[in-house]
Amino acid sequence: MASRSIPSLVRHASTSAATKPKVLVIGGGTGGLSVANQIYNTFKAEGQSLSPGDVTIVDSNKYHDYQPGWTVVGSGLAQKTSFRRSLSALLPAHIGHIDQQATAFEPTANRVVLADGSKVEYDYLVVAAGLAINYDKIKNLSEALKDPLTSKISTIYSYETVDKTWDLIKSFDGKGEAVFTQPFGPVKCAGAPQKIAYMADAYWKTTPSVPHSRFITGMPTMFAVPHYSKILDRLRQEKGIAAEFNTNLVEVRPESKTAVFEILAGEKKGEKVEKEFGMLHVVPPMGPLEWIKKSPLADLVGWVDVDQGSLQHKKYPNVFSLGDASSLPTSKTAAAITAQAPVLTHNLVTLMKTGQVGKAIYDGYTSCPLFISRGELLLAEFKYGLERKETFGRFIDQSVPNRAFYHLTKDIIPHFYFSRMTKGEWYGPRGLFPPQFS
Repeated sequence: MASRSIPSLVRHASTSAATKPKVLVIGGGTGGLSVANQIYNTFKAEGQSLSPGDVTIVDSNKYHDYQPGWTVVGSGLAQKTSFRRSLSALLPAHIGHIDQQATAFEPTANRVVLADGSKVEYDYLVVAAGLAINYDKIKNLSEALKDPLTSKISTIYSYETVDKTWDLIKSFDGKGEAVFTQPFGPVKCAGAPQKIAYMADAYWKTTPSVPHSRFITGMPTMFAVPHYSKILDRLRQEKGIAAEFNTNLVEVRPESKTAVFEILAGEKKGEKVEKEFGMLHVVPPMGPLEWIKKSPLADLVGWVDVDQGSLQHKKYPNVFSLGDASSLPTSKTAAAITAQAPVLTHNLVTLMKTGQVGKAIYDGYTSCPLFISRGELLLAEFKYGLERKETFGRFIDQSVPNRAFYHLTKDIIPHFYFSRMTKGEWYGPRGLFPPQFS
């Protein structure tokens, strides 16, 4: 079969695997698009171009969202449509596309099961399927979010409700307390739960009635990295935002404007407490996708079980993973993927060419750009061991929020995300220059 026929067969055959890709990528999000394009681009740069469809993405989502932009939308500073593209528009012709969801892995047979029951074979597998947002783990939350203006409950973690978060903020009359929550455990962009609280506070301080805000988190501190946590706690106190720690949201009661929390530590561990609210911003608990959790690729928690340095699976050598679906012990952010994708690409391409995995090592780099107010941002960057790894630390104190980082995050990075990163041409702090591995 001529290679020119591969793209159309792969792209439009949603019920069967018409071809066998060399590299099958599960997920067309940030991690999937970045690594699929970087693999193809690496071969092309070395004069060994892959055939169209040799790298294929499996994903049935119609849209691709720049989710870090949702804090900006929830703050009333942009329209949510500006951070959305159709997935098909981001897929170059040489990257195959199977318009289905994967539902199971058969790694011993090098196969993935699709939603319609058909199976697709691969030589190498990259899992970048993301994570699950578990709305139903908070009682009544799913129902409350369907009518957030009446219930006074919303979240920036959903495209459907992110703009309504801003509607609640700008219409809030200050009657009752504005409560912002963060669940125990890993979430996408762990700084976002408090970022929206700061941005709401900054807006309310320009209005006649300044509501009282409270940040309630299931985590023991404001932030995992002690250096930044201390600074953020001080900034929170300066803003007059109250806080409670080790306190996890478990139920919402929209009719009575009451939220129910469970205390996770201390003498009152296990106790339930009720708090009234005038407005409630909820960050739902998150975790591994259920079908991955049940698969042979999962660790004991349910993440894809990969080596934290090489990103290669610990049991199946032709399987790799990055991003939110992986077991990598670092924050789940788009910034982390900028450092993970080149490592995975180098190690996988080396394995394809030599039979031995490459020696590139991911050091856990990630970044959390924290909006502190309208015009100020604290750029937290760190690696494994919760050690700071700051791009501009030699020149300025990144612990001090500033306007340059604010506009970098709000205005510049989203542009480069769609124009470069989704094409495999953006490397985080290195910009357009890929890291060199021996």
